[in-house]
Amino acid sequence: MDDVVGKTATGSSSITIRKTGVFLGAEFTGVDLTQELDANTQEAILQAHAEHGVLAFPDQVISGDDLMRFGRYFGELTVHPFSSSTDECPELIIYDNKEGNPPAATDVWHTDETFRECPPMGTALCSKIVPEYGGNTNFASMTAIYDGLSDRLQQFLSGLEAVHDLGPFKGLFPDTPEGRKDNYLAQEKYPPVTHPVIRVHSVTSKKILFVNPQFTRTIKGMEEEESTAILNMLYAKTLRHEYHYRHQWQPNMLVFWDNQTVQHSALHDYYPQRRMMERVTINKGERPAGDAPAADPATLRKYLMPPIMDFTDSRQKRQHDK
Repeated sequence: MDDVVGKTATGSSSITIRKTGVFLGAEFTGVDLTQELDANTQEAILQAHAEHGVLAFPDQVISGDDLMRFGRYFGELTVHPFSSSTDECPELIIYDNKEGNPPAATDVWHTDETFRECPPMGTALCSKIVPEYGGNTNFASMTAIYDGLSDRLQQFLSGLEAVHDLGPFKGLFPDTPEGRKDNYLAQEKYPPVTHPVIRVHSVTSKKILFVNPQFTRTIKGMEEEESTAILNMLYAKTLRHEYHYRHQWQPNMLVFWDNQTVQHSALHDYYPQRRMMERVTINKGERPAGDAPAADPATLRKYLMPPIMDFTDSRQKRQHDK
């Protein structure tokens, strides 16, 4: 079966898009990312990005400047507040993992930076040095996972909202007076945000399951035990292999994935071999749009007894209130 899903002439080039996975993944060839791309080529990439979720551009010997130019075609480059980038070029993140510098905790299924009010639309990662074996990146289609839910469960999740926060980044600060102060200031700068559990893709209008175990904390307004059970069930859906595309890196390959519809997990099976990558993250300033109006809080929780803190004027005062 021919897996070429698109051939398009754009300006002086002829691009080919070859599907590489069942639910997500495609190889995009016929472009030279060391050169500026015309508007038609940019649009072709953007549409393929939305349709396939993960685009691989092989044989691209590009510089950091080339990578940043590529990212800016699609939105503003963001500065990750906890990244391994330099002061001179904070938008460009460099991962140079080797003996003595192990990779960070990115081997957990996640969508990039959902602790932001407007999470990034996409991430572009370019390989510079790849290990002889290992070091793949696994991707999961959260659109396909949503489609695989029962009608009853889809209806139940519609309109629910989830709270996201800094997650593992809170653990970067040492347990010292100065570290605790910096941790507090970081959480003040990036307070918890609320996103719909089911979001709608801004390009395809498809529905997407938008919770991840790295940054999602709870379902807003729901009792903790119920929220935890529901989220754990949804997280487990991401583990099903049929929804995955596993990318095997080659040197000088750029991969551009869609943070609306894709989760990823970077495999850390290569350490202490060296793996060096460069990354930019692209934000279009869009808040995730839900599939329905937010659920009525009165339908999310029942109380045998109302919370005491709801009675500010009539409850007994505690020592910290005085």
